[in-house]
Formats: sequence, structure tokens, C-alpha cells
Amino acid sequence: MDWYPLLNSLRIAAISAVAVFFLGIAAAYYIARLPRTVKGVLDVLLTLPLVLPPTVVGYLLLLVLGPRRPVGAWMLQTFGVRMTMTWWSAVFAVSVVGFPLMYRTARGAFEAFDETLAAAGRTLGLSDRYIFWRIRMPACRQGIAAGVVLSFARALGEYGATSMVAGYTPGRTATVATEVYQLWRIGSDRLALRWVLINITISAAVLMAVNLLERRTRRTAGRAPHGA
Repeated sequence: MDWYPLLNSLRIAAISAVAVFFLGIAAAYYIARLPRTVKGVLDVLLTLPLVLPPTVVGYLLLLVLGPRRPVGAWMLQTFGVRMTMTWWSAVFAVSVVGFPLMYRTARGAFEAFDETLAAAGRTLGLSDRYIFWRIRMPACRQGIAAGVVLSFARALGEYGATSMVAGYTPGRTATVATEVYQLWRIGSDRLALRWVLINITISAAVLMAVNLLERRTRRTAGRAPHGA
């Protein structure tokens, strides 16, 4: 059994999770501080990939990253780098699809943060950077961790956008999702079922981790009034 699709899926999902971690936190932090109208517009734009069909997301990415499109053509002519039909092309696809999960979760965590803690830090002369990384982030860590886990799981199971941007080449761009489709297409149901069971096992483990984080968050919130 060729394990490349699983290893490639894990690699793509891990890189994507790191990318959306920083992008999602930055977007959530700054957008949460904007006026309500501006925040609402940006919320719609940034969350749109979550509700769009993945194939539509993949098509939109091809309009940008394709070898005859603006960014794709420039990268190909300038650096000789093709932005589509490679394993790392899938990172763009799964990052766009998984970003809304990280963004929404992180924004919810930041909005639930007690701003009096930040105000107290400023009165002590602490910098905004110190307050963010040493006070705000630790206080919101469970919600943010849940966002990372969810975006990782979404990236691991992504098919539509990935298949359009990265395609399917055995040993080069194959992922678990695309492998299952190709095996089903050629009638290899037994091997396809193995990959399905592997994917279900990983997804179940991810959901258990999210549930554990949510329970810890509720317990922490329940203890907060007693410590105040």
C-alpha cells in the first residue's frame, strides 16, 4: 500500500495550519477592533470560502494562479515556478478553504477576552506586543487551538479545490481525498475503503481533540467568576 497520499495530505494540512494560524489571528485581532459596518463587510468576504462550493474556490484560484493568469504567469516567467499542478499548490487551496474556520474561532476568542486585563497591563507600562503574546494569547489559547485543529482537519479532508488546483498525479500530488476518488473511479473499492477508514479515524481523533478543548474552555469560564 502506497502511503504517499497520507503523508502528502499531512504535509499539506500542517503547512496550511501554520499559515492560517498567523493569518487568522492577525485578521481576527484587527478586524474585531473595527467599526461594526466595516467588520460586517470583511466578515462576509473572509468567511465566503466556507460556504462556497470547493470547486468554485478552486476555479477562482485558477483564475489567479494559472500559468496564463496574472500571478501564475508572473511567477512562471520571473522565477520559473509553476503555481498549479504541484503538491504545494494544494497548500493555497486548503489554506483558503480552512482560513474562515481559524478566523471565526479566533475572533470569537478575542471578543470574549476581558479587556480590563489589557488595560491593567498598559497601566503597568507593558507594551501592546507583550500584552498580546503574554496576556491575550494565553487567555484565548483554547479557542485558538480549536481553530487550528479544525482548520487542520478541514485541510486534511479537502477535495474539490485541491483537485482543481493541484490535480492528481500518483506519487506527486495525490492526497487521501483524491486517492479515494481515483480508486473508486477505477473500481478498486477495497483499497478505497481502506483510505476511507484511515480518514475517518484521523477525523474522529481531531473531533475528540476539539471536544476536549471545548470542555476545558467551559470549565475555565465556569471558574472565572469565583476567582474574580
